[in-house]
Amino acid sequence: MEAISGYVEHIIFQNSTNGYTVLSLMTEDGEVTCVGTLMGISQGESISAWGDVISHPVYGEQFKVASFQVVAPADRVSIERYLASGAVRGVGAALAARIVKKFGDDTFRIMEEEPERLAEVKGISLRKAQEIAEQMEERKDLRDALVYLQQFGISNTLAVKIYDAYGMELYGILSENPYRLAEDISGIGFRIADEIASKIGIHTDSDYRIRCGVMYVLSQALGEGHCYLPMDVLLERASMLLHVEAVYIRPQVDNLMMDRKCVIKQDAVFAASYYYAELNCAHMLHGLNLTLMTGDDTCARDKIRRLAKELHMDVDDLQQEAVLESIKRGLFLLSGGPGTGKTTTINMMIRYFEAEGLDIFLAAPTGRAAKRMTEATGYEAKTIHRLLELNGALSDEADRKVKFERNEENPLEADVVIIDEMSMVDLPLLQSLLKAIVPGTRLILVGDVDQLPSVGPGQVLRDIMESGAFPMVVLKRIFRQAQKSDIVVNAHRINRGEQIALDNKSRDFFLLERSDVNVIYKHMIQLIREMLPRYVNASPFDIQVLTPMRKGGLGVETLNGILQRYLNPPDASKREHVSGDTVYREGDKVMQIRNNYQLEWEVVSKYGIPVDKGTGIFNGDMGKILEIDEMASQLVVEFDEQRRVTYPFALLDELELSYAVTVHKSQGSEYPAVILPLLGGPKMLFNRNLLYTAVTRAKSCVTILGSSATVRSMIENVSENKRYTALADRIRELAP
Repeated sequence: MEAISGYVEHIIFQNSTNGYTVLSLMTEDGEVTCVGTLMGISQGESISAWGDVISHPVYGEQFKVASFQVVAPADRVSIERYLASGAVRGVGAALAARIVKKFGDDTFRIMEEEPERLAEVKGISLRKAQEIAEQMEERKDLRDALVYLQQFGISNTLAVKIYDAYGMELYGILSENPYRLAEDISGIGFRIADEIASKIGIHTDSDYRIRCGVMYVLSQALGEGHCYLPMDVLLERASMLLHVEAVYIRPQVDNLMMDRKCVIKQDAVFAASYYYAELNCAHMLHGLNLTLMTGDDTCARDKIRRLAKELHMDVDDLQQEAVLESIKRGLFLLSGGPGTGKTTTINMMIRYFEAEGLDIFLAAPTGRAAKRMTEATGYEAKTIHRLLELNGALSDEADRKVKFERNEENPLEADVVIIDEMSMVDLPLLQSLLKAIVPGTRLILVGDVDQLPSVGPGQVLRDIMESGAFPMVVLKRIFRQAQKSDIVVNAHRINRGEQIALDNKSRDFFLLERSDVNVIYKHMIQLIREMLPRYVNASPFDIQVLTPMRKGGLGVETLNGILQRYLNPPDASKREHVSGDTVYREGDKVMQIRNNYQLEWEVVSKYGIPVDKGTGIFNGDMGKILEIDEMASQLVVEFDEQRRVTYPFALLDELELSYAVTVHKSQGSEYPAVILPLLGGPKMLFNRNLLYTAVTRAKSCVTILGSSATVRSMIENVSENKRYTALADRIRELAP
């Protein structure tokens, strides 16, 4: 590592979000271009920097800064240069010269200790002298805070967040209870706070530490889909995390309950917000469950039969019953597997309500699912987030609460709301949806309850159905047209636990028996590049590899590296950027891996003119990298519906390559062809539920690369990761 010193002659680029900076540093040996995270630095300042000389393919030789320190100007020339640089608002070159002429080498001391004396300089009033002194003090306080926080391994980006949140109080907060950072500041979790606490010398059995650890365990459980943890599971996990015996943790759980941070219901421990989310959803679901049509239903039945005949729809008695129930009740659930006529039933409902002159809104959890719904019904379907008019601004940076314009105070102006792919909807999104629907509006929830549950916490479709409190119809009959598809037929056989034919006599369902991982790689690439695009009339970009795992030879992380190398190889015409272990390259297929409600997107015409814009990119959205700009420290991704998003490099941890994705991440999507590499793995992953979900993602072709024995064992394996949710209990408790 090398060291250089000089003054900042010019800041070429600075990203205010992540602090990434490109600047020109004037040293004794001449001008040096420096790049790196240099938060809080200003033109004219003198710095010492440590790092390495790198060679950029476009911008040439640069000094990549690993760490830096601002050095106070030591002589008249340096002081005048700093003041004249614009670092201090209201001080230009002429005024800087007069200040230094008056006070000489003592200028900085005067500005910090006797700022009122600046009024002795022509052109500076007493008020302006005070403003200059305040600016100098703010910059000094920030620099001191950055240096102080660096000793705890905190990045400059997080350090600025801490300083903005606490100001000069940060020193007292860190010395007394650094665990407050985990509660107050996004980006700082329990582990960072715990590292700071250990360096400060806070005991491992500190009450603050145990309480923060318990809340961290509950928050981690949310990431696994749970809404609560049983007390014994919570104590066991917290004990392993904190290295503290459970007997010392249990009283702090009670204290958290007293502080209303958590709720204990019998043996279940909830983060308070999730207990009340389930309770509120149960209340609102019962509130919507009104009888909207009473008396004789003969007229409605006749209308349904007449509509089916006019529209040439093949509708059986159960589907007609589903349409009738959706007319009679304020809340109705429709479920069924592929090919059972859910789409036809939805279309019948839409045509009936349209004939009655009712306003109908259609929505689904993801852009891909909404697009499929639009294509299947001929009516515009939106994502639930767009339906609820997502506001990109968050109400509270610490709480990370999502704001929707449509809510209990500004509900949806609709007579009927139909939501498809409900198995993907998590508890927070259900709560936001229900808040925006007034009793008297018909809410129809549609989904396949046998699909994998939502990525987020909860399993709301399953819980609502299992409560038994609301009218529902489950379609089971596979229609004649769907019976021609072995994808549909095999999916139902898998779901029933029946073994499937793997003899490759099918036209759309194949198994290539392979036992060598390297051979699987070879055939996977051949299938994507050469065979499947012609077979299903799609581009290689649309062929999707799905896998149960993230790790291992056939996991997402390994497969994406291999597939990128062959499907989008390095090329002089393609710019790329390395972030962590990932190389992002123009043309890459990528996926957003967490909800970001603030990311702005826009749709542009072929002339580059914006024609639509909005906020919010969500977990599972897939797109393509159009452009990488190292100078601006950002890249551009185009998602479905031509939505373009600019990502600063600091947000690249929200993007990952998606040539291969986990089955869980594929929910709600449909691909022309799916490739499933299956050689074996953890029993809790390689189960019937996962195989069923994977197979139903394919529209025209499923190809399994691997072991037929693995497929058979997955069909027999009914074990699933149990989700700790209690929405069904809350619904039953409130049942009239």
